[in-house]
Amino acid sequence: MKFTAYERTLQGTGASRRLRNASKVPGIVYGAGTPKMIELDHNALFFALKKEAFHSSILEMELAGKTEKVLLRDFQVHAWKPIVMHIDFQRVDETTRLRKKVPLHFENEESSPAVKTDKCLVQHVATELEIECLASQLPEFVTIDLSGLVKNQSLHASDLKLPEGIKAVKHGTQNPVIVSCTVPKVEEEVAPTTVVAPADKGKAKPKKDEKQNKK
Repeated sequence: MKFTAYERTLQGTGASRRLRNASKVPGIVYGAGTPKMIELDHNALFFALKKEAFHSSILEMELAGKTEKVLLRDFQVHAWKPIVMHIDFQRVDETTRLRKKVPLHFENEESSPAVKTDKCLVQHVATELEIECLASQLPEFVTIDLSGLVKNQSLHASDLKLPEGIKAVKHGTQNPVIVSCTVPKVEEEVAPTTVVAPADKGKAKPKKDEKQNKK
């Protein structure tokens, strides 16, 4: 993906506020050289951030007539307004080794024995994975094939088959669950009970009126 940035000379809270009032977003690009202050058009950036590829792939930034390869590293948005407040990019080249969270795309779930045969419920516990690879190998997303999923099985990060040159980042001994598969609970049908009123053994005779007793 390509986008255009412009050099920014003024810094500080006041300058950033004026930029935002002019529908611009202050930012910075760093790595492999001198950090540069930049600004971007807010509306174009706002819609670019809605695209998955903008977050997880190498981008081409045009700045001062020169195109640089960069990676989105961070951005801040307003607490309750749809406004991008600041954005950070990192310059990269083919030899840059990096860590980045990428989206997970799941396929063939419906054809797995767990779903097709056992009618299990499949839960995508994680929707992204932190990986380590060269910048040239960074995928836009990682596809997880669930065609072999069976009843009561859980897939952990260590179980994933990743493309060559890409490995999942481990945080200590953690091995998080990516997908879980469980058998749905079957609710027992309770037959309605019919309440039968007990038969009357004898009806109480009404008391005779005192006047009827006096004859």
